[in-house]
Amino acid sequence: MTAPSAELSAPHGQPAPPSPPPSMRLRELVFGAACAAAVRAAARLGVADALGDAPMTVEHLAAAVRTEPKPLRRLLRALSCYGVFAERPDGTFAHTEMSRLLREDDPNSLRYISLWCTEPWTWDAWPRLDEAVRSGRNVVEDLYGKEFFVYLNEEAPESADVFNRAMTTSSEQSARDVAALLDLSGASSVADLGGGQGHVVASLLDKYPAMEGHLLDLPRVVENAVPRLRPGGDLAERAHIVPGDVRVSVPVKADVYVIKNILEWDDESTARLLANVIEAGGPGTRVVVIENLVDDTPSMRFSTAMDLLLLLNVGGAKHTRKSMVERLEAAGLAVGEVRPVNPYLHAFECTVRG
Repeated sequence: MTAPSAELSAPHGQPAPPSPPPSMRLRELVFGAACAAAVRAAARLGVADALGDAPMTVEHLAAAVRTEPKPLRRLLRALSCYGVFAERPDGTFAHTEMSRLLREDDPNSLRYISLWCTEPWTWDAWPRLDEAVRSGRNVVEDLYGKEFFVYLNEEAPESADVFNRAMTTSSEQSARDVAALLDLSGASSVADLGGGQGHVVASLLDKYPAMEGHLLDLPRVVENAVPRLRPGGDLAERAHIVPGDVRVSVPVKADVYVIKNILEWDDESTARLLANVIEAGGPGTRVVVIENLVDDTPSMRFSTAMDLLLLLNVGGAKHTRKSMVERLEAAGLAVGEVRPVNPYLHAFECTVRG
């Protein structure tokens, strides 16, 4: 998490304290787990949802979320150091821009992302990061005896639900940015591969009323596709929901293929997916790859942390711009313009070579 701004970290009416020396900053960093745990606790307790527009006393908040007042004050005080909630001179607590993002009803809510990044399995895996760095492989299979997503679905269904909710929230938010960026004029069809519940497809069909859209993802994922794409929905006549595994085949022909946030698996899976896309589309087909990068981006701290988490759970990796281009060109794609979608995503415009 980035350091709080001076406005958020300074007491009301007082100048901001000087930046801590390196020795204190390192102490703060090694206690980073406390900050993550505090955000998780606030999200699970529903503190942000209970706190309205007006400041509240800790006693009233504690009653609303069914906690003891004294430890809740300690939790809020710790979070306020990072700009998540603000303690006022009269001892009440108020929202900040960041704390509002923990509300479930906020249009830009990060509640489920916050929970996902602090799920119980993460606390088992992070201490083994040195093992993953030595070996270059994930540690989850050694921890639980199963591949990560198999473990989630078979043994940690609550965590799997958090993951699905987090991905849904993230997709809903980024779909608007993707649709705004992409110019698909002249294309009659688009396919979103590994497209989750279809938020990107829905946004593109809204933008282009004459276009048809294909959503391809695992059966258990697309069975929960957004209602607008399913029979009876307002986009159903132009939407085609295709259950399948993109690493096995891409049984869809389209003018444009969108591949978003799934080229971070292991090398073999990524190579199979790209080969399947090239086979399905054929020479000249447009392919738009959208990914987080771990360089040349305003979200370096977030992206590099997610990169390490991918190493721990699936043995995957986020890409640099250079490594992404190399991977795409090696597969048989010609890479053109690379553009930012938003502060944490980039779009690679590609064409299947003839």
